[in-house]
Amino acid sequence: MIDETLITPLTDAFGRVQQSLFENAVQPAMFALGMGNLLEDAYAATGWLLVGLIQLALMLCLIAPLQRWRPVEYFGFDKGVRADVIYTLLHRLGIFRVAMFFSIDPLLDTLFGQARVHGVDGIQLDALIASWSPGLTDTAWASFALYLVVFDLVDYWIHRGQHRVNGWWALHAVHHSQRHMTMWSDNRNHLLDDIIRDLIIAFTARAIGVPPGQFVAVVAVTQLIENLSHANARLNFGWLGERLLVGPRFHRLHHSIGLGHEGDKPGSLGGCNFAVLFPVWDVLFGTARFDGRFEPTGIRDQLPGHGPMQTGRDYGEGFWAQQWLGLKRLIGQA
Repeated sequence: MIDETLITPLTDAFGRVQQSLFENAVQPAMFALGMGNLLEDAYAATGWLLVGLIQLALMLCLIAPLQRWRPVEYFGFDKGVRADVIYTLLHRLGIFRVAMFFSIDPLLDTLFGQARVHGVDGIQLDALIASWSPGLTDTAWASFALYLVVFDLVDYWIHRGQHRVNGWWALHAVHHSQRHMTMWSDNRNHLLDDIIRDLIIAFTARAIGVPPGQFVAVVAVTQLIENLSHANARLNFGWLGERLLVGPRFHRLHHSIGLGHEGDKPGSLGGCNFAVLFPVWDVLFGTARFDGRFEPTGIRDQLPGHGPMQTGRDYGEGFWAQQWLGLKRLIGQA
C-alpha cells in the first residue's frame, strides 16, 4: 500500500503558499490591470511561478556547488552563459508558460472539444492504474512514475526528430551551439522549437488525461534533472547509475563536437544519447554511447575552417541574435 502521508503534506504546503501568493500579489495585480476575467488562468500560472522559484533555489543550492566543486571547464560568466540565464528565467518564472496559455491551450481546448462531440475521447491512465492495482488506496506515486516514463519516451522521439529533420535541426541548433555548458543551458532553445515541443507534450497530456497537478510535478522534476545533466560538473553515476538516469557525463557526450549530434558522415544529422531522463530508450533503440568522456561541446561548423569566411558559423551570442539566426537558418538564409 502506498503511504499517502508521504505526499499529502507536501501538496498541502504547496497549495497554501500558492494561494497566499495568488491572493496577496497576483490577484490584486490582475484586477488593477482589468483582467479579472482571467483569474482562473492566473491561479494556474501562479503555481508554475512558484514551481519555477523552487527550481531556481534548488539549482543555486545544489547544482551550482557541484559545478564549483568539480568543473569540466573553467570559464567566466560570458555573454553566452548570460543568455542561457535569460532563457532559464523566461521559462522558470512562467513568462513562456503564460504565452502558452493564450496560444496552445485554446487550440487544444477546441481540438479535444470537437473530438468529444464526435465520440472520441482520450484514455485515463489514472483509471487504468486503479484497475490494475485495486489494492492501492492512493495511486498518486504510481501515476507519477508512469507519467514520467510516458513523457520521457515522447521526449526521446521529439529529440530524435530535432536531430533528423533539417528544418527542426535549424532551430534546435541554438541549443547545441553553447560552447560552455552549465546548469543554465537546458532552456537555451529557439522559441519556435519550444512551441513545437510544448504542443506535442501538451497534446499528450490531454490525450492520456494527466491531472494538472501531476503535469506540473512531472515537468518540474524533468527540468531539474535536465539542469543537472547540462551542468558543468565532472560527475558520473557509475556503470549502473548511468544506465538508469541521464547524468552530466552521458548527456555531455550528446553535446560533444562531432560525436553526439552527427551521423556516420561528418556534418550529417544523427547522433546519440537522446534520452532526457532514462537512458533505457537509447539502449533499446540503439542510440546509446557510454564512452565516459568529457569532450568539448558545440557544433562542428562553429570551428575555424567553416562558414562563408572560414572563421566558423555564427550562431549568435545573445538571446535575440540566436533567435534571429535560427529563423534565417530555417529559411536557408544563414
